[in-house]
Amino acid sequence: MMLVVGNLETRSWLQAQTILCTKRKSSLYSPVLSATASRSKSKIKDTIGFDALGHCFFLEDGVEQRNTLFHNLGLLTKPGTLLPTDRNSSMCTTMRDKVFGTYVPVPATDCMAVSTFWIAHPNNNLISNAAAGSQDAGIWYLFHKEPTGESSGLQLLAKPELTPLGIFYNNRVHSSFKAGLFIDKGVKTTNASAADPREYLCLDNSARFRPHQDADPEKPRVAALIDRLISFKNNDNGAWVRGGDIIVQNSAFADNGIGLTFASDGSFPSDEGSSQEVSESLFVGESRNYGFQGGQNKYMGTGGIDQKPRTLPRNRTFPIRGFQIYDGPIHLTRCTFKKYVPTPDRYTSAIGFLVKNPWQITPRNNISLVKFGPHVSLNVFFGKPGPWFEDCELDGDKNSIFHDIDGSVTGYKDAYVGRIDNYLIRHPSCVNITKWNAVVCSGNYAQVYVQTWSAQNLTMTIARDEYPSYPMVLRGINQKAAFPQYQPVIMLEKGYTIHWNGPAPRTAFLYLINFNRNDWIRVGLCYPSNTSFQVTFGFLQRHNGSLSKMEDYEPVHSLEELQRKQSERKFYFDSSTGLLFLYLKAKSHRDGHSYCSSQGCERVKIQAATDSKDTSNCMAKAYPQYYKKPSALKRMPSMLTRLCQGCGTRQVVFTSDPHKSYLPVQFQSPSKAETQRGDLSIITVNGTDFTIQNPGVLLLIVDACSVPFLLVEKKIFSPADVSRMEEYLRTGIPPRSIVLLSTRGEIKRLNISDSLVPLGLAKPAHLYNKGSTIFLGFSGNFKPSWAKLFTSPAGQGLGLLEQFLPLQLEEYGCPQASVVRRRDLELLMQTAKAH
Repeated sequence: MMLVVGNLETRSWLQAQTILCTKRKSSLYSPVLSATASRSKSKIKDTIGFDALGHCFFLEDGVEQRNTLFHNLGLLTKPGTLLPTDRNSSMCTTMRDKVFGTYVPVPATDCMAVSTFWIAHPNNNLISNAAAGSQDAGIWYLFHKEPTGESSGLQLLAKPELTPLGIFYNNRVHSSFKAGLFIDKGVKTTNASAADPREYLCLDNSARFRPHQDADPEKPRVAALIDRLISFKNNDNGAWVRGGDIIVQNSAFADNGIGLTFASDGSFPSDEGSSQEVSESLFVGESRNYGFQGGQNKYMGTGGIDQKPRTLPRNRTFPIRGFQIYDGPIHLTRCTFKKYVPTPDRYTSAIGFLVKNPWQITPRNNISLVKFGPHVSLNVFFGKPGPWFEDCELDGDKNSIFHDIDGSVTGYKDAYVGRIDNYLIRHPSCVNITKWNAVVCSGNYAQVYVQTWSAQNLTMTIARDEYPSYPMVLRGINQKAAFPQYQPVIMLEKGYTIHWNGPAPRTAFLYLINFNRNDWIRVGLCYPSNTSFQVTFGFLQRHNGSLSKMEDYEPVHSLEELQRKQSERKFYFDSSTGLLFLYLKAKSHRDGHSYCSSQGCERVKIQAATDSKDTSNCMAKAYPQYYKKPSALKRMPSMLTRLCQGCGTRQVVFTSDPHKSYLPVQFQSPSKAETQRGDLSIITVNGTDFTIQNPGVLLLIVDACSVPFLLVEKKIFSPADVSRMEEYLRTGIPPRSIVLLSTRGEIKRLNISDSLVPLGLAKPAHLYNKGSTIFLGFSGNFKPSWAKLFTSPAGQGLGLLEQFLPLQLEEYGCPQASVVRRRDLELLMQTAKAH
């Protein structure tokens, strides 16, 4: 079944429909939103797509714009056969009638992208939708180079990659394998040929989202806003977001393999100066949503919090991460992390890094104002050799780093956090955090991007003069290409030497990446002693490849002379050691998040002439001659002694109904041993603590119709008074009240079970000889689903329990509340006016 909605001439509406797809011989779409011109202006509202074979809500051709999908639900989107992106692994490799020659498709890169919401142009609006159980992705934004399908041949007035994102507000994605939300890639828009044998419309990795005003890269950026994404129980990523500028805010990620990953590009961001940010968001490693075995749940194992069986994103060894750092620059701020606890089988961390990463990571990645809950064992983890990490020796693995701006991650303000074995970033005062496999250092950091030509399969070794015994060996990116590239993070105002495992490259480029004006390092590159050089400097304009302000380097006769003239274009070749020395010093100012200066990328080109084919490794001759005593140029800060004030998200509740009000309630229920130690029993309501110090029962009555919080009554019953409590529960609680009850100490005969049934308990429970009892109930003509009873065996406590109770529900019988602002409806009206 195909539902075609929208065309250039008319506005189309589809509302309150349920469309079921069943498994037939032909491929099915349910529904397909397909436009034949560049302005569809359609609205799909309150519609359900279920059991679709292939993409479900489908904006197909890359020209569909200004469509609005509001309050729709897609369930169980399964692989189909019609398009390469519909297919699973087996379909991908067996359906080869439209490829060229004997080409065998690669499932991970050509296919395996079936999605509940497939959005082929960013200028569309997604408000209050839900995607559940997609084979690959819940919501996938991709970017066409040119129109496809029925729209093939039309001229794109604006490139989707450059077009600002439409409204994205309050969407929920869960139980998908690849990602809940995926923003990346495009499709192949040419037919299969000898030059590119892949099938037409297969997945393609050439697109990069970089939104600008009027889709004009010369005009200011327009940040894409992902507002209120709820993403949970996705096997790989809660969200994978590539491009810039992109902002994720007011979002929540729970029970995902990886909560959120930002990606830009491997060496330079496609949009120079762009960045990504996540703020006011919550990351939960293991919620109380344990899941169940069966259906699409392939993996079961033990949780790290309570060792109970639960569904796992991958197998029991998969390293779970909340926020994953990759590429950059990124900013993580005002976020809260909860419940990230490793098990003997797997590492689990609040913050982590892309595993097996060959690409660059910028030291401009920064984190501030974050908060870690009590059940976070690893704030950060840099990986160790083993399952999933493999040898942990790729270039990006070694150079993993971020800036802890305010010390909210490490306790050290304005410090950088890198891998513990990275001596390019160290000094003697750095602090090791072995548990994280991390080192915390003060200093100023940048990158040097080394690109070589006609030197395949070279390994580069870079050593800092202060730590020559601990060099970094880089395998490089694109080793088999004509231009391998290496991009180490370095501490500024230090000296380095560079060596090779084969003949030195005849042509090498050194780019100053993330250097501010007057930042410098000294480098010595290893060459045969009979080498002659031509060294030039220039500003590279990346958008058109042009060079400007070219200057030649001139030789000097000693290292001392080079040091005196380090601001000039000079080099010194020490033929006795084979080291070509020069200073890389930034001349121009760098703006914002730009990798390069405002004048262009400052680049040094080295052309070497020699007939030697010897391996160019000068380590043995370079040291100890050029060894320097390690020193810190920037004093290491003292560790903070106070908890961060104002850290973490300021939101208490994350929900798909943000217009509703919730009452946060926490119970702290200690065991007998903890009670004897003096630990208190506490009920915390909306941040206010109510305690009971002696054995007995604490009872709080809260008005269910008042926002934010109105305490009606607080009562404490001693063990001797427990018999009076039953009458109070029956007759003393006013209607429309929330009842919160917690015991302290062992009460042998808590004879109140029958009285709890009118307050929401399903049936009387046995409450004798319990270690702790907690009850949440409601007084009124309604039994809410949140009414619950918790008990523990004698001598045991219930630990920390957290609940969020809805307020002012119509079912409570509350008087007509004040008008509630519905942001989703406001946005829907906004889209209608825009049409």
